[in-house]
Amino acid sequence: MFYIIGLGLGDCKDITVKGLEIIKSCERVYLEAYTSILTCGTEALEEFYGRRLIVADRDLVEQGADEILQGSKSANVALLVVGDPFGATTHTDLALRAEEQGIEVKVVHNASILNAVGCCGLQLYTFGETVSIPYWIGGWEPDSFYEKISKNYSNKLHTLCLLDIKVKEPTLESLTKKKKEFMPSRFMTVSEASQQLLKIMKRRKESGCPLEIAEDNICIGLARVGSDTQKVTVCSLKEMAGVDLGGPLHSLIIPAPVLHPLESEYLQKFKHVREIYDSTAPTSEKNSETST
Repeated sequence: MFYIIGLGLGDCKDITVKGLEIIKSCERVYLEAYTSILTCGTEALEEFYGRRLIVADRDLVEQGADEILQGSKSANVALLVVGDPFGATTHTDLALRAEEQGIEVKVVHNASILNAVGCCGLQLYTFGETVSIPYWIGGWEPDSFYEKISKNYSNKLHTLCLLDIKVKEPTLESLTKKKKEFMPSRFMTVSEASQQLLKIMKRRKESGCPLEIAEDNICIGLARVGSDTQKVTVCSLKEMAGVDLGGPLHSLIIPAPVLHPLESEYLQKFKHVREIYDSTAPTSEKNSETST
């Protein structure tokens, strides 16, 4: 059997009882270590699970699938994934590869940022398409994600922005060499993501493009969701560009232009500087109430 097991978001104790029982029965256990991270290290996981873990980087998961799946027809093999197994398309692809080889696959689900984001008080069913914000590197400055945020906003939907992480990424120079050299690990912060959004908005304004979102729109910064050091803050997009929420992982939310009264009330306890919705929507909309 090939198992894909979600680890949740906090630390080694967030695994389900079912997941832990399976790990103890496996011949090999891989830890996927590039789409996300836990606040505890690999050593803490190994100690709690009582098993040695094989750390699987991007190359192994995406290009060495056969190595991971090897022997799964006659023994139990597991891939551990931070959050929920299907929070990233990479794991869906791996499940399909296994099934193509006649290997039975079982998935053990867990909490992910896609549902834990409700910790800020926004209602999950009022979220639109989730977007990823990549690092801008060496003149490569993609901004297509802004269109999706803008579309969600115009449809009165919230947007969850997943922020880029760089773990064991080869340097551009080393790609032409036989021996790979890796960049230091980097984890995008809500401040960096907000700065990129503000630059995109400035460029669009200068080119005459209409802007759905303004720099004084509120946004929500989240850090280390599910851990003991979880942090949530609410302020304007402009203010968020200077906010420090500490260590990774961070996520950013651009709320819809109109909030349900319960959403607005819940957000008040996270306000960073000012009253929620003092200038986010027209006066006629601020008192509006969405359906429950």
